[in-house]
Amino acid sequence: MEVLARSDWTARAAAHRSRLAAYVEPHLARRGARVKHPVNDFLFTYYSHRPAQLLRWHPGFGVRLSEAEEYESLRGYSVVEPVGTTREVTVSPDFLADKRLLIETLLKLLKATASREGNFGCFGLHEWAMVYNLTPEQVRHADWPLRLGAAGTDRVVESHRIACSHFDAYRFFTPPALPLNTLSPRSEDRAAYEQPGCLHGNMDLYKHAFRLSPLVCSDLVADCFELAWDIRTMDMKAAPYDLSDLGLDPIRIETAAGKQEYAAAQRTFADRAAPLRARLVGECERLLSGAAHAGCTSAAGQ
Repeated sequence: MEVLARSDWTARAAAHRSRLAAYVEPHLARRGARVKHPVNDFLFTYYSHRPAQLLRWHPGFGVRLSEAEEYESLRGYSVVEPVGTTREVTVSPDFLADKRLLIETLLKLLKATASREGNFGCFGLHEWAMVYNLTPEQVRHADWPLRLGAAGTDRVVESHRIACSHFDAYRFFTPPALPLNTLSPRSEDRAAYEQPGCLHGNMDLYKHAFRLSPLVCSDLVADCFELAWDIRTMDMKAAPYDLSDLGLDPIRIETAAGKQEYAAAQRTFADRAAPLRARLVGECERLLSGAAHAGCTSAAGQ
């Protein structure tokens, strides 16, 4: 089992915190001022991983931290028998055992998703279906106008084929929009629907990574977070809202050129997501095997 001296792990923890502070600190400032941002707040409000949790670095299962009193009381950690006068902490095998069902479920979903061909013809219509037949006051981001107005937005929904495969997007469709979807994904059958071209499915790699924390290295969580951040930005550029005041030029998916732009960006994100999904699969398999190889070490060269 790898052992990290205090000088080594504190340097990694500081680098991790510095990397993510650029995202977290503006969010905390907005929250303190009670100012909402429809794009940059999403990863902190939709997902359950709190800013403080995101900023904390974990080495992953199979690594011992020397002189790490700060970790001794954290969930999932246990103190190892002292080596000489030095105390060490590590993620507990008991914690790993408790998470076995979660790991097995995630592994099934990740493998099923990776096994399919990507669909690059959805054009982000899930965001449009979430405001279909609503008044401007009823939409989720009511502070931001619809680019085409309510009637124009509804016409886009009605004139396109909607094929959303992601349950956590589909469940936010308005009631009139639900029967317009050609698919009917459910929470219990995600593995039967998820596909690697889906923006929200690729964004959820962040969720899968932090749900495995602290069993996986936080470097992987951070990589998935940054992918999700970029996807959210693109997703909202293609949404029906006018976000030009935020410096976001729209992807006009109601036009042929906009569709091409959206599909090209979607393919780029799918290419970025594939190695992260593969790393998560590898970590799940490693954890299920009980191997002690360190997640940070295994990911360092990727």
